[in-house]
Amino acid sequence: MCGIVGLFLKDKSLEPELGNMLTSMLITMTDRGPDSAGIAIYGNETKGSSKMTVQSDAPELEFAGLESALSDALGGKVSMEVISTHAVLSIPAGSFEKARAALSEIRPNVRVMSRGDTLEIYKEVGLPKDVAEQFNVTSMTGTHGIGHTRMATESAITTMGAHPFNTGDDQCLVHNGSLSNHNSLRRKLRREGIHIETENDTEVGAAYLTWKMREGATLGEALESSLNDLDGFFTFLVGTKDGFGVVRDPIACKPAVMAETDQYVAFGSEYRALVNLPGIEEARVWEPEPATVYFWSHNVAPNSAEKAA
Repeated sequence: MCGIVGLFLKDKSLEPELGNMLTSMLITMTDRGPDSAGIAIYGNETKGSSKMTVQSDAPELEFAGLESALSDALGGKVSMEVISTHAVLSIPAGSFEKARAALSEIRPNVRVMSRGDTLEIYKEVGLPKDVAEQFNVTSMTGTHGIGHTRMATESAITTMGAHPFNTGDDQCLVHNGSLSNHNSLRRKLRREGIHIETENDTEVGAAYLTWKMREGATLGEALESSLNDLDGFFTFLVGTKDGFGVVRDPIACKPAVMAETDQYVAFGSEYRALVNLPGIEEARVWEPEPATVYFWSHNVAPNSAEKAA
């Protein structure tokens, strides 16, 4: 049993409140997963550079001199903002693979949490309120985000085992459920050149979507394919650069509820995650249908969603 939340903002005036709203939603889900917690925030984009969020258990040691070391390795300017055990590195656009390879050489104990133009992921072992306070998530701004609080079942309680998982540029996934064919699928995806760090089944789900989109599928098509290729029971909430998507397996035994107003689209494992959102009393509230893909995008017509059965 885990708790997942998501918020897609239509009203730009709410963007300064994104971190605060997501934090409140996630804290409400604490009793669904007290082992670890994480939040993905889609924020500002800077032309000519990308973001790489990294983590260290010894940040004072590992982050010291990292900017200059990476700048030398990449032959371009790197800047860094340290936030507790995480750091957001601004690297030249298109240099992620080179940066990851360099990082493994100069700081092998520093782990990559996310990469992309707008995505930042913060996650650690602990309760949602403590993790959110550690990274000052309530002050973060953005267009959309997703969050997760974990009750560990099939893998260890570690930072790397916490959600969200990022396996492609500006793409991440949180998951409530369990995949039964993740071991065989992990081997296949690694043969296809998809980078997978952990033994967590959720990371395999994220990597599967990355692979399908690398092969030319849209996110909606990749989510539809997951209904045939992934065994088990699951509710997926996926973030991308321009929006987020939801899909539940055909049995849909994991709880899920959504709400939509003119200002936002919200997702929660339970309705109580949504009760403090502005205007929730007038929202359209529904349970996502089984084996149905929902997706909201900032790059489609305003206030619209794509739905595919």
